Amino acid sequence: MRRGGWILLLAFLVIGGGAALRGCGLVGFAFSAFKPGTEESILIEVTPGTRPLALALHLEEKGIVKDGEEFHFLGRLIRQWSGLKAGEYRLGPAMTPIEIFATITSGISSGRRVVVREGWNMYQVADAVAAEGLAERPRLIALARDRTFMNSVGITDPKVPSLEGYLFPETYLFTRSMGPEKILRTMVEHFKAAWTPEIAARAQRMGLSQHQVVTLASVIEKETGAPQERRLISSVFHNRLKKRMRLQSDPTTIYGIWETFNGNLTRKDLQQRTEYNTYKIPGLPIGAISNPGREALAAAVDPQASEHLFFVSKNDGTHVFTRNLAEHEAAVRAFQKNAKAREGKSWRDLKGGTKKSRPPDGSGGAS
Repeated sequence: MRRGGWILLLAFLVIGGGAALRGCGLVGFAFSAFKPGTEESILIEVTPGTRPLALALHLEEKGIVKDGEEFHFLGRLIRQWSGLKAGEYRLGPAMTPIEIFATITSGISSGRRVVVREGWNMYQVADAVAAEGLAERPRLIALARDRTFMNSVGITDPKVPSLEGYLFPETYLFTRSMGPEKILRTMVEHFKAAWTPEIAARAQRMGLSQHQVVTLASVIEKETGAPQERRLISSVFHNRLKKRMRLQSDPTTIYGIWETFNGNLTRKDLQQRTEYNTYKIPGLPIGAISNPGREALAAAVDPQASEHLFFVSKNDGTHVFTRNLAEHEAAVRAFQKNAKAREGKSWRDLKGGTKKSRPPDGSGGAS
C-alpha cells in the first residue's frame, strides 16, 4: 500500500477505533525510522507460532524499533499481525514500522550467503553451510552419500559413490527454512547447468562418462591454482591414462584419508591403499575428490596437446612440465630438493585470476 493509503487507513482506524488520543503520534511513529540513515541490519527469525508482542519487544531489544509496545499496538490497529509469516528477515533501524510490517508479512526470507569455492570437497561444503546455521554437518554428509537422495536429484549412475563433484562452486543465498535436502539439490542443479551440451558432446567423443569427466576435473581442480595450467594438467593425466600409467596425484591420496589427515602428507600415507589413492590403484579414483568449477570441467574434455607425463611444483603455484622420468627427476632436484628454489616462494605469489582461496595440495603433480 502506498504511503497516502496507509495514512488514510491509520486515520480511519484511529478515529473509528476510539484511539484519537494516540492518533497523531501513532501516524508519526508508523512512518518514522528509529535511526534514519543507518546501514546496520540483522537477521530476525520469525518461527511458526511467534507471538506478536514477543516479536515486537524483541525488535525493540535489538534496536530496530523505538518502542515495542507501540509497534505491537500499531500492528493490531492496521491488522498486520494476522499476516505475519514464518521466515528470516533482514531488518534494521533505518526501516520505518510500516516497512518492517511489509517485510515480515511478505514471506520472502533473506538468504544467508554461502560461498562454495572451486576445489572444495563435500566436507568443506558441509562446514560452510553448517557455519551459517543452515543445516547440521553430519546430516549434509549423510545425504550426500544417500543413494535414494542421489537418485532423487538426478545423479543415478550406480558408480557414483556420493554427490562429491556435483556440489557446484558458486555463491548461494540459502535460508534455514530450505532444509539440507533443498540446499544440496540447489547445488546439484547448478552443476547440471554447468554441464553444457558442448562438454557432454566432447566427453562422448572421447568415450568418457559424465562420472569420469567429473572425477578427472576434480583432480585437475586440486592440482593447480593457475587457471592457465588446467588444460596442460589435463593433458598429463590423459597421456598417463593412455599409457596405463598410474596418475600418482597427491590430492587423491589426501582425499582418501581426509577425515584423519593432519595436513602433512607422508610416505606412509602414499603407501596406504584406498579407493582414491592413485599411487596404489590404476586409472581414475572411484569418484571425485573435490567439486570442480566450469573451467576444470571444460579442461577435462579439452586437454592441451602435449607429450608431458610429469609435472612438479615450482613453489609459487605453477608447475614445470616434463616428458620423461629423467627430465622429471631433474625438475625435482631443481625445484623440490633445492632449498634456495623453495626459499621465500609461495602459491600466493600467483597473480592475475589465480584462486587465492587455497594452495594446491601436495607436491603439485604426478610423479
